[in-house]
Amino acid sequence: MFTLALRPTLELTDEQFEQICQANRDLKFERTAKGELVIVALTGGETGRRNIKLSARLEVWSDQAGLGVAFDSSTGFRLPNGAIRSPDAAWVRLERWQALTPEQRKKYVPLCPDFVVELRSTSDELMDLQAKMQEYLENGLQLGWLLDPETEVVEIYKPNQPVERLEKPANLSGGSIMPGFVLALAGILTA
Repeated sequence: MFTLALRPTLELTDEQFEQICQANRDLKFERTAKGELVIVALTGGETGRRNIKLSARLEVWSDQAGLGVAFDSSTGFRLPNGAIRSPDAAWVRLERWQALTPEQRKKYVPLCPDFVVELRSTSDELMDLQAKMQEYLENGLQLGWLLDPETEVVEIYKPNQPVERLEKPANLSGGSIMPGFVLALAGILTA
């Protein structure tokens, strides 16, 4: 991950940010609340395999439960603080999604997801991901999981609660935020 400080020289609008993303399709970008442009490194094969399993399991549950909408790692969310972030997987309650206009649904989603997962890859700094999880919490996140396959540790983020740390869990539950969602971690957290 590489961060470019643009202010005070340049302040990117959402439209300009989108144009940069479209013109550089081989790169993945995020924008911080401070207006910095973050270039996110592409992942390797192992992380890609883990991420597709994560996204597929979330989508299968979401589709069957009908309680909300799941998103993959290419979706940008414009958080209330102005940052545009792209978690590895995300989910939004159905009533919040349906409250958006068709135009809002086509662009960067103008809200913080109810649920996010960040899957640490070998190019990610743990402290950067932990700060990102805290940013999600500060912007309305209800449940977040930070998965670290290297150490087989999961950090669970919930509002107004200390971060919970689990070593080598077999699965995780969505609890009251996502009733009935249980993520089996075989092939995601462990090989």
